[in-house]
Amino acid sequence: MIKYTKRLVISAMCLGLCMVLPFLTGQIPEIGNMLLPMHIPVLLCGMLCGWPWGLAVGFIAPLMRSLIFGMPPFYPTALAMALELAAYGFASGLFSRLLPKKIPFVYLSLVLAMIAGRLVWGAARFMMAGLSVTEFPFSAFLAGAITTAWPGILLQILIIPPVVILLRRTRVAP
Repeated sequence: MIKYTKRLVISAMCLGLCMVLPFLTGQIPEIGNMLLPMHIPVLLCGMLCGWPWGLAVGFIAPLMRSLIFGMPPFYPTALAMALELAAYGFASGLFSRLLPKKIPFVYLSLVLAMIAGRLVWGAARFMMAGLSVTEFPFSAFLAGAITTAWPGILLQILIIPPVVILLRRTRVAP
């Protein structure tokens, strides 16, 4: 019961962070695309609470934020982000559970989750481009997934593993 309550509280806090952190980018999409503020809480949620919680928070967060604040735009951005962040939450939780709890594997779980999420985002954007009769070439995928996002990728690698390790050692997280 205590573990369930901790997961619920941590998930709610991560969802709250998904609502608030994008305000740090000043609602400037270019900066948000670089720093990826919603990704951090979702990846943390998956690693700390497990894949079902991470998947739920990842899917709900961009859709909720789009409906409440109008950012990101619902179609195609928030919808593609919902699939991407759901994949992040799912993969980070799954890899954290399956791999050993040693420090190098926390980093490996994160990197594998980041790759999975970006592949899902690319597939979602490609399919949505087909529905709206626009193009989504491979160069657009590379630009959105890697070239533009590298500061956020670096930020995630620097922040998430130490936070996960600290919360696990102090037994704050289940």
